[in-house]
Amino acid sequence: MKTPFDAVIFDSDGTLVDSESLGNQILVDYVAELGLSMSLEEAITQFRGGKMADTLLYIEQRLGKRLPGNFVVELRARMVTVFNESLKPMPGVKAVLQGLQLPFCVASSGPREKIELSLRATGLLPYFRGRIFSAYELGRWKPEPDIFLHAAKAMAAAPERCAVVEDSVKGVKAGIAAGMTVFGYAPLANNARLEGLGVRLFTHMDELLPLLQYEE
Repeated sequence: MKTPFDAVIFDSDGTLVDSESLGNQILVDYVAELGLSMSLEEAITQFRGGKMADTLLYIEQRLGKRLPGNFVVELRARMVTVFNESLKPMPGVKAVLQGLQLPFCVASSGPREKIELSLRATGLLPYFRGRIFSAYELGRWKPEPDIFLHAAKAMAAAPERCAVVEDSVKGVKAGIAAGMTVFGYAPLANNARLEGLGVRLFTHMDELLPLLQYEE
């Protein structure tokens, strides 16, 4: 495989696993029990690629009151149940991982437990053992570049020789800030959220391997 890259760094939610709609629907249903009506579209738009602290702040502002002290614990517990029952890998991602002839890892804004849960439920965990990086372990979240720079160092790859695969605006900005080449995964035909960020967009995982190679 002729390529300008020494490593590929994948985001998790919405990139490796089809969790954006599923996870946010769990959140929408839970906050509805607390009296807040929120659409799935609003939740995805507000929370995609972000950290839990910002999610909680937004919900509390909308609710006009503090959330219960066990909110995050209960939310995570609900996600465990639903993810184990229903979470799927993104279409085509297993074929990409099997065909990728470069070192690769996952770097996510989520906590390690959630990353491992998602990968285990979708059968992807064996591909990433020992190469899972969480922003929670650094205390710095996307769009800051720290998690990507940390992953590159752990993979013994210079930032400029790393490719980032991301589906969120915050993730794309983090990859750019890290000095990496970013490929924006936008699987919905009418999804324009990543346009104008100066990255190469693709709509299906079967397009990724050719993008990672040198153009003849």
